Amino acid sequence: MTQPLRIDFVSDIACPWCAIGLSSLERALERLGNEVDAQIVVHPFELNPQMGPGGEAIVDYLGKKYGRTPEQIAETQAMIGERGESVGFTFGPRTHVYNTFDGHRLLHWAGIEGRQLPLKLALLRAYHGEGKDPSDHEVLVEAARSVGLDADAARQVLQSGAYADEVRAEEAQYQSMGIQSVPSIIFNGRYLVTGGQPVDAFEQVVRQVLAEAQT
Repeated sequence: MTQPLRIDFVSDIACPWCAIGLSSLERALERLGNEVDAQIVVHPFELNPQMGPGGEAIVDYLGKKYGRTPEQIAETQAMIGERGESVGFTFGPRTHVYNTFDGHRLLHWAGIEGRQLPLKLALLRAYHGEGKDPSDHEVLVEAARSVGLDADAARQVLQSGAYADEVRAEEAQYQSMGIQSVPSIIFNGRYLVTGGQPVDAFEQVVRQVLAEAQT
């Protein structure tokens, strides 16, 4: 019997572990096949909400934020690349960190249009895979077009500042719940898992959640 499952995925476009986590989660759900009817709902979180136009070089940003050397940053990026490859996500060169607020506004709109998850995946690929600037409206519009959304409507959302209040309200809601890092994944509104977990770990969690839902 197929069981329904709601998955709230709190994340940021700029977060490499979110790309890994979402790819891993999708693979786990593929393994489960007809056992589960999962609905993934994406929610906003900004790792660098104060980031200005043009972004900042990753080496400078991570050096200031975490005290890492360029060598340590390169080692971490190589490790992230390997983890991504293991779950089918290809990381490319990323030289800068950008503001993602407009991307979150567009994702909110895409949720209304029924294309939120495909757009999220497209934006993760655009930034982490292709090194594109997710604060650039043309990059965002092209991602929207690539998943079947109307490009003119997407551009209007971005230019109008629409859904800013809704995004900020969602961010505040999840921060008030104690979420301070991403990805944070909530299953059926009750079970929280954090980080880019391996496929086996996500599969085990989903099976446990489904089993408890039957009791």
